[in-house]
Amino acid sequence: MGFRIFLVCIYIIFNFSASASAEDSLRAAFIRDHQLWVKVGEKEEQLTKDRYVYYPKWSHDGRFIAFLDGDEHAENTNLFIFDSKEHQIYKPYPITRTLNFQWSPTSNQLAYNSDGVLNVTKTRNGRPEGFSNVSLGVSDFAWFPNGRDFIVSSQSKLLPTGWGSIHLFKIPVDANLNTKKIKPFYTIQTDTPDLFAIDAEYFKWSTDGKWISFLATPTASWSNDSNTLCVLSSVGDNFQVVGKMLWYEDWIKWAPLKNQLAYITGEGRFLVENKKTTVTDIPTFNERKVYTPYGYVDLDLDWLNSEKVIVARSKENKEWQEGPVPTMYTSLFKINIISGKQQQVTFPKKDEFDIKPQVVRSYLTWIRKNEKENKRDVLIKEGIEGQEISWIKNVDSAPVFFNIKQ
Repeated sequence: MGFRIFLVCIYIIFNFSASASAEDSLRAAFIRDHQLWVKVGEKEEQLTKDRYVYYPKWSHDGRFIAFLDGDEHAENTNLFIFDSKEHQIYKPYPITRTLNFQWSPTSNQLAYNSDGVLNVTKTRNGRPEGFSNVSLGVSDFAWFPNGRDFIVSSQSKLLPTGWGSIHLFKIPVDANLNTKKIKPFYTIQTDTPDLFAIDAEYFKWSTDGKWISFLATPTASWSNDSNTLCVLSSVGDNFQVVGKMLWYEDWIKWAPLKNQLAYITGEGRFLVENKKTTVTDIPTFNERKVYTPYGYVDLDLDWLNSEKVIVARSKENKEWQEGPVPTMYTSLFKINIISGKQQQVTFPKKDEFDIKPQVVRSYLTWIRKNEKENKRDVLIKEGIEGQEISWIKNVDSAPVFFNIKQ
């Protein structure tokens, strides 16, 4: 009997240690009361005071977190960097005005767009400091997976004959405003019946780097109701229109292993109806499969693995016509895109709803919002069957995990 009890104790200790170790490996940057925090395992640390922080992003190796400090309306934002090795916050340059910045996928180099000028940081004493100009006339950009080039969009111009084409360029990191180094990559013709747009934004590479997705966006008011999801091959020789959707970057996710794209399709700025999870192979041959059941809307998504997608789902509210837009009380569902089987996996209480699913290694994470108390907590569980744990209390927005695939 004593030996049996000993074995049971060993089993419990081993499984608890394995679970605790896995949880301890999670690293997240998050915002609470407008300040930047980090959490590693069970340890939280506040990094800023008396700021108004936006958009924290981890560097390639996790040493740095870049973020914006501005005001309540995200105006006059300046770029800052937290150096975890030196435990110091600094500016890469005395004044760095931007709303769009991205770390290199291969190094601790930071690129940012400042009033249409694409810049990239230099490196001093192992830290990104100073900058070099790369190109003018930039609307949006993304690093190529090689970390040596950018894909850049330039907004179309309004001509007497109407809006012109959207031009995409491939630009090396060391272009330094030398136009001879800048090469046309693809021209998007926007005079076709199924594609009216003046800009290309939200570039995202497939896992194997052979395709890039983006939104072709029309003029401001129109873009609130409908944008065109497009894909382009990595050498610029195959362009395809995928579908219509709203202007939400997180509603577009590449599969972790295959060239498949999951997105939430549907036009109309209000989230009460016509928002459907759709999956298509890339390149697409008009074989798009919709998984949202009739009478429901999906309002967030992420891939659980190569065969399953997690969505935040609510019943439609077609009765609403005017007045304050009603809250959509979503919970998380799992969709098996092979069998079509679907299963509810979270069960928020009254006045609560679940949003922003993120899959980090073996963990499913999400935000649970209490509408009555206006409170947001980060919940996690290991896999679908794991125990639900409240991991971070009282956040302003979804956390950003280190090493999460975007």
